[in-house]
Amino acid sequence: MSDDTTPETTEPKTESHDPAVPEAYAAFMRTGWGERELDLPKHPVAEYAEARRARLAEAFPGERLVLPAGTYKVRANDTDYRFRPDTAHTYFTGNQTSDAVLVLEDGDAVLYARPRATRDTDEFFRDRQYGELWAGRRPSSQEISDSLGIEVRHVKDLPSFDDDRKTRDITTDEELARVASELRLVKDEWEVGELQEACDITTLGFEDSVREWDRVLEFGERWVEGTFFRRARAMGNDIGYDSIVGGGSHATTLHWIENTGPITPGELVLLDMGVEGTNLYTADVTRTIPVDGRFTPLQRDLYDLVFNAQQAGIEAVRPGVPFLAAHHAAMEVLAHGLSDLGLLPVSAEEALDPESKLYARWTLHGTSHMLGMDVHDCGRASADVYPKGDLAEGMVLTVEPGLYFQADDLLVPEELRGIGIRIEDDILVTADGWRNLSAALPRTSSEVEEWMGSLR
Repeated sequence: MSDDTTPETTEPKTESHDPAVPEAYAAFMRTGWGERELDLPKHPVAEYAEARRARLAEAFPGERLVLPAGTYKVRANDTDYRFRPDTAHTYFTGNQTSDAVLVLEDGDAVLYARPRATRDTDEFFRDRQYGELWAGRRPSSQEISDSLGIEVRHVKDLPSFDDDRKTRDITTDEELARVASELRLVKDEWEVGELQEACDITTLGFEDSVREWDRVLEFGERWVEGTFFRRARAMGNDIGYDSIVGGGSHATTLHWIENTGPITPGELVLLDMGVEGTNLYTADVTRTIPVDGRFTPLQRDLYDLVFNAQQAGIEAVRPGVPFLAAHHAAMEVLAHGLSDLGLLPVSAEEALDPESKLYARWTLHGTSHMLGMDVHDCGRASADVYPKGDLAEGMVLTVEPGLYFQADDLLVPEELRGIGIRIEDDILVTADGWRNLSAALPRTSSEVEEWMGSLR
């Protein structure tokens, strides 16, 4: 069994500064409680998850498959991060409770879970990690089973798996992890709905941020981060990744998550943010907007170049083309644009040669990644399948080209230094092309200006 899962212990988790618990008090706490069930309706993912488990088991006939949810991670001393289950575990079960383990064997699925404690132990009123009065009411085994449509047993009954049957644990077995990732590449109808909802809430979060622009100017990047997080928590589970709020030259740092800088008039601000929905599917959207509400002529020219590159990348998406088609299409536009700016020391065609790639000094990253329950989804798939494979109907990927001129780059004119621009949308591969799930947020320079003007 993986160390990521902690079976129930007999002693409750307490701290040295907790008051003593005399036996008289403990005995009194175990009496006088009524029955109260949680209202857990049938989860809409239950039937999908059952079919997913069947496909996974078919890939490993005669073997035992183990997929833990994981347990709590320490943030500081005796406080934990808010729990978020392992993606594969939840994909194949729908379960989001901690310390659970899915076991697939001989076509049968059993979810070993840690339900709420009964009132004849000290756990419910003393345990800081699992106790109902400390951490909230966990569902019972029966409630989990009824909701997810799967047999549930207590995690303390999880077998040791010391027999002769081959056992694969997804936390350590690369082949199981690979297959599980590849099964998630094509999204079903329910998943597409979840991703669309995440994108729609993300749109609201961007709108919230612009509506509070006076506060953004006062408090800087932190205000956007906090404003967007409020929307993510109000309507979803969390943010799907640490928000990137890059004002001015911070936009040239690809994963700027400190978000401690000012928002300065006359500059641009890059916002890369995504809501994770209640079923853990996340959006991943980027807009670069003018702090003053209108682009300068130089900013507009650069923005339009990135927009044209993104549009070329999006239009390259359709079933049967290489996953990298969007990247190649976007880079073709950016390389020629950099050539037109006089920045390339060679021709655009030579810079685009895989043995050269000189243009990448100012583009830095790939244009796309898969999207789903993880912001960089299906990351343990075989490279021959992703990223070297072809797109198929039902896949969802980002298209996000960018231009980044570092503040200390002496190979570009001074007026370009410190400017970073990225535009990113979440694209569903359809039967005849693509659909932009995040299309509700404006993309063209004129639309961005009009959008900001209507909200500020």
